[in-house]
Amino acid sequence: MLTIHHLDLSRSTNLDARGAPAGHVFVAERQTAGRGRLDHTWHATPGANLTFSVVLAAHPDPAVNATLPLVAGLAAAEALGPDFLVKWPNDVYFGERKLCGILCERDGDNVIVGIGVNVNETDFPPDLADLATSLQILRGAAQDKDAILSDILRTLEQLHADWLRAGLAPFLPRFAARDFLFDRDVAVVQTDLDSAPVIGRARGIRDDGALWVGDTPVYAGEVRWRRDS
Repeated sequence: MLTIHHLDLSRSTNLDARGAPAGHVFVAERQTAGRGRLDHTWHATPGANLTFSVVLAAHPDPAVNATLPLVAGLAAAEALGPDFLVKWPNDVYFGERKLCGILCERDGDNVIVGIGVNVNETDFPPDLADLATSLQILRGAAQDKDAILSDILRTLEQLHADWLRAGLAPFLPRFAARDFLFDRDVAVVQTDLDSAPVIGRARGIRDDGALWVGDTPVYAGEVRWRRDS
């Protein structure tokens, strides 16, 4: 059973969740310092979208913990519908546009899973207009945020329980069906100062969470891809 805390204003729901027991969820109508992976900012019109953090028990194996962002992404994609795809390591896409981002942070014996979903966003800044989308744009009408939150949380609870028991491996066929990067030409920049990104054809995800780029497993980094590939 999850305990949900609704906040009108938050600096960051991941910060609100620090120190909270597993099973607690923090949902904010507005964040002043929301961020994504690699400290990217997260654009969200106040009240239009879902920004929330879920406190979940960590896996006893540190190596398995690194795969939780993928499981969270799969949970969000499956809750949203059959046409939503998971982009390694932590995003959900529809077509060529991003809909959802995930940021996982270790907190003692738990992991805080921060999730942002563009639900009723219709006014993206110019630099995001061709890169992002929302459920309202896709479905042509305003969406019920509470219903979407409930669907994602229910699916995430189920997948998290299975992940604690068996790790990432049992999910791989489901990832394969939703793998946004599969068979695309990609370049993975592993650090900000990386002068030699890993370049090749994306060939799927390993059971340890690494992305196959050609014959090279890549464990972390920012992916760039050709949009016409």
